[in-house]
Amino acid sequence: MPDDALITVTDATFAEVVLASPTPVLVDFWATWCPPCGPVARILGELAGEFAGRMLVAKLDVDANPATTIAYRVHSMPTLLLFNGGVVTSTIVGARPKTMLRQAMTNALSPYVNS
Repeated sequence: MPDDALITVTDATFAEVVLASPTPVLVDFWATWCPPCGPVARILGELAGEFAGRMLVAKLDVDANPATTIAYRVHSMPTLLLFNGGVVTSTIVGARPKTMLRQAMTNALSPYVNS
């Protein structure tokens, strides 16, 4: 599945799509000038299919959406933020292999419970 499988969010739609989502959301903060952003987006596009119905995978262009970028203190691209219930639960900065991204997404769906 190509990177166009990712949901595009903007400053205007971020609260509605990400913060109000009933399911966890992974947001890829990217830029056109960022060399590793393309490969990461392709990997996330593939993973979006694996996690369909359980997690939304979205992308936000940092240059076109400065308010959200600043609000979440994103300084490096790519930055991936995992949201659950409108709260950031995990952050990944930089390109990572598909196995690591899959594991981070799986962990977000089944959080550790100390019993």
